[in-house]
Amino acid sequence: MITDPVFYALAIPAVALMGLAKGGFAGVGAISMPLLAMALSPVKAAAILLPILIVQDAVSVWAFRRDWDKVVLAVMLPGAAIGIVLGYLLAAEVSATAVLATLGAISILFAVQRLWASRGGRVAAPADSPAPVGVLFGVAAGFTSQIAHAGGPPFQMWVLPKNLPPASLIGTTAIFFAVVNWIKVPAYAALGQFTAENLLTAAALLPLAVASTFAGVWLVRRIAAERFYQLIYLLMIVVGVQLIWKAASGG
Repeated sequence: MITDPVFYALAIPAVALMGLAKGGFAGVGAISMPLLAMALSPVKAAAILLPILIVQDAVSVWAFRRDWDKVVLAVMLPGAAIGIVLGYLLAAEVSATAVLATLGAISILFAVQRLWASRGGRVAAPADSPAPVGVLFGVAAGFTSQIAHAGGPPFQMWVLPKNLPPASLIGTTAIFFAVVNWIKVPAYAALGQFTAENLLTAAALLPLAVASTFAGVWLVRRIAAERFYQLIYLLMIVVGVQLIWKAASGG
């Protein structure tokens, strides 16, 4: 198990934010991977987070199990599987520095997209866009999820214009990413990342992960979180720039 206190100083807020995201605060968990990548290689950080995400998925799917849209899942999941394979090939064939730079770029683009959307900017596909467009967004969601556990923006860009009822949107999102995270398991196994150290570290963080997910389910129905979101996205830009600088400096 990892014992470095710097790692846990980053991992504790990262896992807590990931739990809030799984509980309904969509998007805030995207900073978790960039935070951990400040202390570990991106692939190792992602491998530690994956078992935690799977457990959190189980909580969020159970909490929102009654409402979901089967058409969205049928269209986007096949594309997501393709995107995961592409993300695996990138991680397997290029240097850790390149993956670090990719993660930094994804972090910045994610945050800018979310801040732009929060100010009324148009960043979504038309509501009547055909299924093949949804498949392409699924590919993008799978790719960014494999690289950075950050598949939310491409998923939302195709799904949000459909104006699903809030419960259906949350339930569909929970099921989509639950399936996506299980699809990622063979890819991380093939990369040799399910080591005893990584799994024990994930296990140590699991109680916090479950507690924060239940906290998210409880809080999402009770508070307005606009300022919280803006702070997280601004922090993501800062972290993304730092990751790109770290990659440019040789990791």
